[in-house]
Amino acid sequence: MNSLTTDEKLIPAKQLNDFCSRLFQTLGVPADEADVNADNLVEADLAGVESHGVSRMPIYLKRIRCGVVNPACSFKIVTEAAATAVIDAENSMGAAVSKKIMEMTIQKAKKSGMALCVVRNSNHYGMASYYTKMATSHGMIGMSATNGPPRMAPWGGRDPYFGTNPFAVSIPANQELPITADMATSVVARGKIIIAAKKNQTIPADWAMDRQGNFTTDPNEALVGTVLPFAGPKGSAIALLIDTMTGVLANSMFGKHLNDMYANFEEPSWTSHYFSAIDIAAFQPVTDFCDHMDQMIREIKANTKAANVQEIFLPGEIELRRRSERLANGVPISAVVFEDLKKEALVCGVPFDLN
Repeated sequence: MNSLTTDEKLIPAKQLNDFCSRLFQTLGVPADEADVNADNLVEADLAGVESHGVSRMPIYLKRIRCGVVNPACSFKIVTEAAATAVIDAENSMGAAVSKKIMEMTIQKAKKSGMALCVVRNSNHYGMASYYTKMATSHGMIGMSATNGPPRMAPWGGRDPYFGTNPFAVSIPANQELPITADMATSVVARGKIIIAAKKNQTIPADWAMDRQGNFTTDPNEALVGTVLPFAGPKGSAIALLIDTMTGVLANSMFGKHLNDMYANFEEPSWTSHYFSAIDIAAFQPVTDFCDHMDQMIREIKANTKAANVQEIFLPGEIELRRRSERLANGVPISAVVFEDLKKEALVCGVPFDLN
């Protein structure tokens, strides 16, 4: 689906996963947790979401080295009921602790029909749909969201207040591909602007504003300015709701009170997450639900196409196709990211075997 650019190399997904896991392990991350952290990043690259892929390895490793992230996952339950929990992640790596909490959420939903858990004192947790997809294999609808440091001004403002606050929902089907909607509340994930800056590329003018509140195509100006919410006031409203369902509900930091993982290497980021699972069997037979989802998907795919449209895609469909292609052919890694990984291998004393 994607042609390889001249500055990219194709790396087998398992090889990339094993390499990243070894880097984490040199800094004290237990092997099983290192595998989860690496898998989360590689799965993002497989889906074509390079902004949340292995390009994040340098900042993850740097924060562990600086002592502002706990390399070994630990957490404690602050409050708990049959279908809910508030979890203190004790500054663990986001992906490792989030996988454990989503597993807890699924088990609670099996007993209660649905469950909701919130996590505080965590870190960047990667691709949100990594966790929601876990629910579909149990015949459930999965939902997750996270807040983040101030990147986006509220609608009408110019000072960053909200994070890009991504959220995801995954819904199972039967014969058809499952539905997965995974998106930031900003026009674009900030990680894409970071990648553009690394590659010395311009960005579209509707992605961000500079510090003076002017639209900019310079990614470096955008990184010190503010990204824009998608759909204007609607995206801004959803960012507010997610900050409420994560930071506020977890009795933790929200809005401008979170720390920037790229700028503050002395304090935790204070990131919060939200995980929810709905057991479809509590409402109707799972097979009936999935058959109805198949019907809906087929009807949408059969809709009369607009001009110049060759195929109608459902949320997550392109990413699943891309994943299959990249599992077969390799994950494209840009020259910039390739060199970053080579440098990390040297620092960590790990053989660089991605050539």
